[in-house]
Amino acid sequence: MGSPFYSFLKQNNIVCLKIFLILLIMGCIPDRTTNLCSNQLIAKPATPTHLNVTSSLETLSLDGYFSFNNNNHAAKDFGNTYQSLPLAVLYPKSVSDISSTVKLIFNMGSASELTVAARGHGHSLQGQAQAHRGVVINMESLKGSQMQVHTGERPYVDVSGGELWINILHETLKLGLAPKSWTDYLHLTVGGTLSYAGISGQAFRHGPQINNVYRLQVVTGKGEVITCSKSKNPDLFYGVLGGLGQFGIITQARISLEPAPKMVKWIRVLYLDFSSFSKDQEYLIASENSFEYIEGFVILNRTGLLNNWRSSFNPKDPMQASQFNSDGKTLYCLEMAKYFNPDVTNVIDQITESLLLKLHYIPSTLFMSEVSFVEFLDRVHLSELKLRAKGLWEVPHPWMNLLIPKNRIHEFADEVFGNILTNNINGPILMYPVNKTKWNNNTSLVTPDEDVFYLVALLSSAVPSSKGTDGLEYILTQNKRILEYSARADLGIKQYLPHYRTQGEWRAHFGPRWKAFARRKSSYDPLAILAPGQMMFKKGIPIL
Repeated sequence: MGSPFYSFLKQNNIVCLKIFLILLIMGCIPDRTTNLCSNQLIAKPATPTHLNVTSSLETLSLDGYFSFNNNNHAAKDFGNTYQSLPLAVLYPKSVSDISSTVKLIFNMGSASELTVAARGHGHSLQGQAQAHRGVVINMESLKGSQMQVHTGERPYVDVSGGELWINILHETLKLGLAPKSWTDYLHLTVGGTLSYAGISGQAFRHGPQINNVYRLQVVTGKGEVITCSKSKNPDLFYGVLGGLGQFGIITQARISLEPAPKMVKWIRVLYLDFSSFSKDQEYLIASENSFEYIEGFVILNRTGLLNNWRSSFNPKDPMQASQFNSDGKTLYCLEMAKYFNPDVTNVIDQITESLLLKLHYIPSTLFMSEVSFVEFLDRVHLSELKLRAKGLWEVPHPWMNLLIPKNRIHEFADEVFGNILTNNINGPILMYPVNKTKWNNNTSLVTPDEDVFYLVALLSSAVPSSKGTDGLEYILTQNKRILEYSARADLGIKQYLPHYRTQGEWRAHFGPRWKAFARRKSSYDPLAILAPGQMMFKKGIPIL
């Protein structure tokens, strides 16, 4: 092969050659993506080339380091449908590493297209933690600082934003404590879940994870390191919680704790009709003395369902359970958990029995199990290990999560489970209510305008290269039909873990709260450097 210079001569006319020689003399050869023959060449503002940007990043004095090659892992995520290759990946060993990097990019100004995305454990669904030709910060690299657990009347733990929740659980349990609110999957970072909400079956009692934070340390889009709380810099504190990474990178969090139980009574029951299923869930989340965890599932045409449960659960009436037939039916599963310590087992048994007597499930489908607190909270990880062993974990995950007002949930269920989803999907369908009164409305999280609303999560896994009902395109089409129906029926839903392509769609999502959201963006990330994968703001374009 010839040199790049001779290749250039063969491919371009004499006019372009003259321009090239002039630029060569001036020492300002543009990068390979520039069109040298364009009439816009002279008028276009000069922008740093990749080479110059790389050199600038390399000059930073860091405790960690940059990687400029073999960064394909940072170009994908759990959703496995979006891929954007970054220019560099930062592996920070200190908060200063993150601050210095963001500050450098901020000082480059809007002439540079460089952006920054904080990446946790890589469980975004649609490229939210990616930065096309930008810098991805590997937040797990930051978690080296020792967790500090504080006991007392208001116990808490100080953790890195890149720490995994599973590690926090193990560390706090050493002192008999644990966080109050969880996600179903614990192998996620603190900064990741606090940037959204962090919702699971405890949210009806304690609110989401963003409700259980005392303090944050944040690196803003200007590179400033700011400590914030309800009383100190509250605008930034509430903005960052549920703020989708738009105002700052969470580098440290102070998480509220409570005494941890040792054991969990884990219960599953089934319903044939949605009305009884939803009524019982709403009753339980409104009761003063209820379970500690409540989640519901929709099960479509699942064969041998109860037999599958027997590996982890024991039926109360084995004979009746063996006669139950789930084939071809739409069933609704209510999953509950009661926490306890072994010395009060008899009392917990009585409380559990009393609660179950007030419910309207199918008696033959009552299944129970007693497991450790850790085993219960980390239950999804066991499924992950099984799927990984079969090569079924790193597949496309076109998940869709919706928050639906209680007064419209029956309409939604009738249409979606009666007409749109007629076949079993390749993954669970979660459906459970939460009390908005338990949630802090000051955060950036947007929820429906009703005190009780349902989380409906369609957690499908697509089979690669399949063109059938388990293929990616089919699932995406179903998701689109559900969203279009919800819009036509004006159900008042809000997406959780939202993904929109235009600012107009984001405006509609936030509604009257968009003005405050945009103001915070202008204050804390005026150049729109942070979280470009959300497709909410574009660098160099005024924030409106």
